[in-house]
Amino acid sequence: MAGFPGAAASGNEVLFERRGHLGVITLNRPKAVNALTLGMVDAMLEQLTAWADDDAVATVLVQGAGDRGLCAGGDIVAIYQDMLRSGNATAEFWAAEYRLNALIAGYPKPYVAFMDGLVLGGGVGVSAHGSVRVVTERTRTGMPETTIGFVPDVGGTLLLSRSPGEAGTHAALTGAHLDGADALFLGLADTFVPSGSLPALAEALESSTAEAAVGRFAQEPPASALEGQRDWIDATYSTDDAEEIVRRLRAAGGEAAEAAGTIEQKSPTAVKVALASLRCVRGLSLEEALNQEYRVGLRFLAGPDFREGIRAQVVEKDRNPQWQPATLAEVGEAAVEACFESLGERELGLGSVSAGMQSFSQSKETK
Repeated sequence: MAGFPGAAASGNEVLFERRGHLGVITLNRPKAVNALTLGMVDAMLEQLTAWADDDAVATVLVQGAGDRGLCAGGDIVAIYQDMLRSGNATAEFWAAEYRLNALIAGYPKPYVAFMDGLVLGGGVGVSAHGSVRVVTERTRTGMPETTIGFVPDVGGTLLLSRSPGEAGTHAALTGAHLDGADALFLGLADTFVPSGSLPALAEALESSTAEAAVGRFAQEPPASALEGQRDWIDATYSTDDAEEIVRRLRAAGGEAAEAAGTIEQKSPTAVKVALASLRCVRGLSLEEALNQEYRVGLRFLAGPDFREGIRAQVVEKDRNPQWQPATLAEVGEAAVEACFESLGERELGLGSVSAGMQSFSQSKETK
């Protein structure tokens, strides 16, 4: 196994148990808000593949240890350290992670995700592709990648492209943290359950069907603030030109102007590529979307902004990234298009709905 930090020893970082007819996955790095490592991803791939053929398991539940959230995403400090070397371990991590996302999306049994607390980036990937997605009053979710000079991945571009109107575009470019009601509006979740009811819901899942158990605890969600902003969001983000979006937001004033200021703080390259990704992914399957995100991701590993964004936001925490180029106007169309070009022999190559299980089996054979 490659040398991505945590790759050789998922150990207690992800726990598996069977309770009645329920297979339980607990992401178990609470001090890191259960950030994913390659070892955790590989372990989940293997266990989910086994449970798919296990008649004793009727439903699968994924939850996070501790009280901070399900999962804050991939371990970006480890990614930063890997970029200082070669980036190869990160590429391997993403390849496994995207296979996991595809497996979850096509899983043959109910896959219940407790999206409580922080659910960011890769956390969205292990939850929002599931068939039963539960949010709470504590949910804070989103795809904040443009803040660190990157682009939404783990199938996030496809999920957000399917959101009502241009709400997904707004969420992707601003990297906003969203509450449970917003997640429901965007189509990232299905059901609202108070966080205090989650233990009882988990117990009910041991013997009841997922539909029946969730139905017992579901409540009417609060109103979505994002849905209330739909008019100006749809009007301003309806173009494929990032600079024009910012101009429209500025002209609209109020909350829209604040969104313009937020976008202008992000990596200009990431903003333009994120917008192009959302437009290009329309009509694609999840597997095709993940293939596209992998191409884009490897280009960002080789560029300056991803490394600089993590440095500024997480490593040195000066909150003063020096983006290259520094403005949207300086990011040319050719630079954006280059991010989507074929990787040749390095293509991820996900295909059918069952690609997650198939490619996992193939990757095991080559290790």
